Amino acid sequence: MSGAGKKVADVALKASRAIDWDGMAKLLVTDEARKEFVTLRRAFDEVNSTLQTKFSQEPEPIDWEYYRKGIGSRLVDMYKEAYDSIEIPKYVDTVTPQYKPKFDALLVELKEAEEKSLKESERLEKEIVEVQEMKKKISTMTANEYFEKHPELKKKFDDEIRNDYWGY
Repeated sequence: MSGAGKKVADVALKASRAIDWDGMAKLLVTDEARKEFVTLRRAFDEVNSTLQTKFSQEPEPIDWEYYRKGIGSRLVDMYKEAYDSIEIPKYVDTVTPQYKPKFDALLVELKEAEEKSLKESERLEKEIVEVQEMKKKISTMTANEYFEKHPELKKKFDDEIRNDYWGY
């Protein structure tokens, strides 16, 4: 197996272990997002499986003697010499260092957005509870009880009455 191929397969295997698929699935809200997530996971697993099978196996060695018997030793020796002289260059990653700082900055931005989103979700959950309570009580609530919860409306109405403004 080539060193670069083995390295790619190892990196893919480590990446698949590091991904919290269940944790990410819990964050999805819509059915469409869940479908897309399942498609993404399936595609990732297929690519990972391909990398593991193709790059984790050593190629079969060439049986030069078999070809010498059928073709002739001069031609086979020429091919063997050419085959042995092939040098596969090592892959040098020049892309990752360029994009790593940008990726890290995006991760920080993502964490900030996540925290902001969680705070907003919390606020909205509280607001939903308040609205549901209000909905239950609204049919029996008096104006004074309503104004206790919304003093800004009471002030607005009192100002309108005081200024003799009746909305016409």
